[in-house]
Amino acid sequence: MNRAIESSLNGNEGEQNWIRQLRGTWISTVFNIDWPSRKGLPSEQQKQEFIQILDDVKQMGMNAVVVQVRPMADAFYPSEYAPWSEYLTGTQGKSPGYDPLAFMVEEAHKRNLEFHAWFNPYRISTQSSLDKLSANHPARQHPDWVVTYGGRLYFNPGLPEVKQYITNSVLEVVRNYDIDSVHLDDYFYPYPVSGEEFPDDAAFRTYGKGFGSKADWRRDNVNQLVKDLSHEIKWAKTYVKFGISPFGVWRNKSSDPNGSDTRALSSYEAQFADTRKWVQEEWLDYIAPQVYWSFDFSAAQYNKVTDWWIEQTQGKNVHLYIGHAAYKVGDDKDPAWNNPDEIPNQIKYNTERFNQVKGSVFFSYKDLKSNRLGIRDRLIQDLYRCPALIPAMPWIETMNRTLQLTDWQWKQLYDNMGEAWNAGKFTDWGWMVKIENHTLTVDEFAWLNNHILANSL
Repeated sequence: MNRAIESSLNGNEGEQNWIRQLRGTWISTVFNIDWPSRKGLPSEQQKQEFIQILDDVKQMGMNAVVVQVRPMADAFYPSEYAPWSEYLTGTQGKSPGYDPLAFMVEEAHKRNLEFHAWFNPYRISTQSSLDKLSANHPARQHPDWVVTYGGRLYFNPGLPEVKQYITNSVLEVVRNYDIDSVHLDDYFYPYPVSGEEFPDDAAFRTYGKGFGSKADWRRDNVNQLVKDLSHEIKWAKTYVKFGISPFGVWRNKSSDPNGSDTRALSSYEAQFADTRKWVQEEWLDYIAPQVYWSFDFSAAQYNKVTDWWIEQTQGKNVHLYIGHAAYKVGDDKDPAWNNPDEIPNQIKYNTERFNQVKGSVFFSYKDLKSNRLGIRDRLIQDLYRCPALIPAMPWIETMNRTLQLTDWQWKQLYDNMGEAWNAGKFTDWGWMVKIENHTLTVDEFAWLNNHILANSL
C-alpha cells in the first residue's frame, strides 16, 4: 500500500512530473545502534526519540524507513513466537508497557513514510549460553533447534521446524500490523569463521538426501525459506511487499561466468544465499544489495557491482534498490571514503540509471544524522531536495486495480468517513483519492482495505 504520496497530489494532476524513487534508511535496534538510544529508557522518551528520527528522516527527503523489529529472535511487539527485546527495557522478556511496533508504524504513516519491518531470521545471540536467554525464549524451549558457531547462537537453517517457526514469526507481524514490507538483511547462514565448520552434520544426514553436496543442501534450505515467505506473505496480505538486502556480491566471475567482475567474498559460497536465483524466480518484490564499496575499491567497484545487479533485474518484476555504506563516510583509513563526494556520486550514478535502479537505502540512520563530511546537508540541500514517490509495483495486483463501487457502496464509504470523502480509485500509483480538507488516516486505509478484501463493500 503506497503511503508516500504527498498530500498536495490530487487526482492525476502533475503525476508525470513526480520522481519515483525509494529513499530509505535502516534504523537498527540491535545493540541500540540507532534506537532506542540506550536500554531501559521510559516509554515516553523512547517514543520521542523515534518521532525525532522520523522527523529528521523526512527532512532529509526520505520516503521509507527500514526498522529492525526482530534483531535476535526477540521482538519489538507482543509476540507468541519471541520474548520482548532486551534493547527496550534492558531485560529480555520484560514488556516496555506499550506496543513499539504499532506506535512506529502509525507515526511513520503520519509522515507518509513507508514502514519496512526488518527481521533477522536465524540469529539468536552473540554469546553462547542458552541460560542467559529468557525462560520463554524459543531457543530455550527447543534447544535441538540451536547450533553454536563462532561463540554465537543460531537457529539451524536445515531443520524444517525452524523454517516453519521463522515463517510463522514473520506472518504474525504481517497479519497484525499495517506494515508496508517485510525486509530481511544479509544474515542467513553466518559469515564464515576461520577454522570452524558450521555444525549441521546431523541435520544433513537426516534431510540432505538427494543433494550433491552439503553446500547445495544449505542453499536449498535458504531458498525454501525465501520462497515460502514470498508465497505466505502475499497469501496473508497481497499488498505487503517482500524485500531482501543481501551481501553485494552473488558470485565472482572467476567462479561462475554469470558472476560479477569482482574478487570478493560471495553470498553464494559464504552464506549459501543464492541471491541471483531469488531475482530470477521473482520471489522478491525488491532486492537491495549492500554495495558497500567505493568506485575506487578494485576488488568490488561500486559501478561494476551495481551494473551487474542491473543486468540481473532487467525485465524482472523485482525492483533494484542499492544499499549504501553511510557508516564508512569520513573513514580516514580509506581515501575514497574521506571524499565528501563518494556517496553523492553513487546516488547520481543510480539516478542516471533510474529506469533500472529504483532507489537507495543507507546504513544506518545515525551515520546520516552525524553529518560527517556534510552528507546529511547534501541530501537536504541537493540530492533529495525534491520529494519523491515510492516506485509503483504493478505486479502487486490487489492494490493497483481500479476500484468500481456502486452508489450504495459509495454511501457506505461516505457514512464511514464523512463528508471529506469525495472520490477514489486504485491506480498504479497506489490508492489515489480526491480529498478536500482531509487526510486519509491509516485507520481509514485499514477499514477500506479490510472491507475490500472481505468483499463487504
